[in-house]
Amino acid sequence: MRALRPADLAREHGLSTQAVRNYERDGFIPPAERTRSGYRVYTEVHAAALRVYLSLVPAYGHAAAGQIMNALHNDELDDVLVSIDRGHSQLLRDRDTLDTVRRAVGHLTAESPPASDHPADADTRTIGELAHRLSVTPATLRNWEGVGILAPGRDPGTGYRLFRASDVRDAELAHLLRRGGYPLDHISTVVHQIRTAGGTDTLSAALEDWQRKLTAQGLAMLGAASQLSHYLSALGDQAVSTRRCPGRRSGPRS
Repeated sequence: MRALRPADLAREHGLSTQAVRNYERDGFIPPAERTRSGYRVYTEVHAAALRVYLSLVPAYGHAAAGQIMNALHNDELDDVLVSIDRGHSQLLRDRDTLDTVRRAVGHLTAESPPASDHPADADTRTIGELAHRLSVTPATLRNWEGVGILAPGRDPGTGYRLFRASDVRDAELAHLLRRGGYPLDHISTVVHQIRTAGGTDTLSAALEDWQRKLTAQGLAMLGAASQLSHYLSALGDQAVSTRRCPGRRSGPRS
């Protein structure tokens, strides 16, 4: 295969050569062969690995992208597929939550049913149940309550928090916007608009912005899948080539 230098890989993506070395150190690209004097020699396989990793980041996030590449290089293909499945599942959940919030917006100006239609013990969740539903900690929910995002009721007997259907909706919205990078004070304003049926300009803008982000993430997943498929083929070709002509490595240098 054509020999490549760290600078060759770095130049394609506007990276520093140190970043390329760091990616190799962290297992995101395979270990480089070395010249007799100890210099790194990369190949098209390494270039393909770097393309895969950088395409995975906008699709699944930095942590998941690193996990996927490490699993690939440890021949743990099932773990790779599980990580990808989790990413798609989360994207689908985000889309479902977005649809739920949009439906809620349609009822902002509707009158709330009488309080008697909502007995305290009907369709409520504990803080632990809601935390489990959102995959967050109870401390996170208490923090959201502290800034006004959530306003749960209390069990008259135990004093424990009780989250009604509207509280769950507010928590789902907060979780969605938090992953979109919105600060807590902004989320509090949006949730307050839902509760008070005030102006919805801020809410609508936030939802449209998040819709664009979900679309971009979905497209990034498609691009990453293409790069990953190409890389798997390159790894297979490399394995065949290695069996025919084993390589040698020398001591480290750069």
